[in-house]
Amino acid sequence: MAQGVPAHGLAKAEKACPPLDESQRQSKRGRLKRTRARNLLERLIAYEANVLRFLDSPEVPFTNNQGERDIRMFKVQQKISGRFRSVEGAEIFCRVRSYLSTARKQSLCASEALMHLFEGRVPLFMEVAADNDQNILN
Repeated sequence: MAQGVPAHGLAKAEKACPPLDESQRQSKRGRLKRTRARNLLERLIAYEANVLRFLDSPEVPFTNNQGERDIRMFKVQQKISGRFRSVEGAEIFCRVRSYLSTARKQSLCASEALMHLFEGRVPLFMEVAADNDQNILN
């Protein structure tokens, strides 16, 4: 975090919620307790380039909801059974969930994606480019 008045749009917030005065320190150890507002401000300053990235880059989503949705089924499975019986079972579950999540993002319903899989057909979103000789499914 930069010292002094920041060179960004948070200068007003910096004045309203100034940094803690180290001379107020009671002990020699640990950090001085900061308010929630100060913690938020310091985080906004530290990650300023990333906070509003969605404004400059249309491919960056406004929220992280999709990421949370992607892990939700894993957490539900974990909550219901408590654990997986083997590492291999967990890997298989994650692979299937990842495949279905990608299919959904590519506008392919789950039943159609599974039908492609069982029939041995590769869905369009998984086809390898002509100049790339690697197999995506490995």
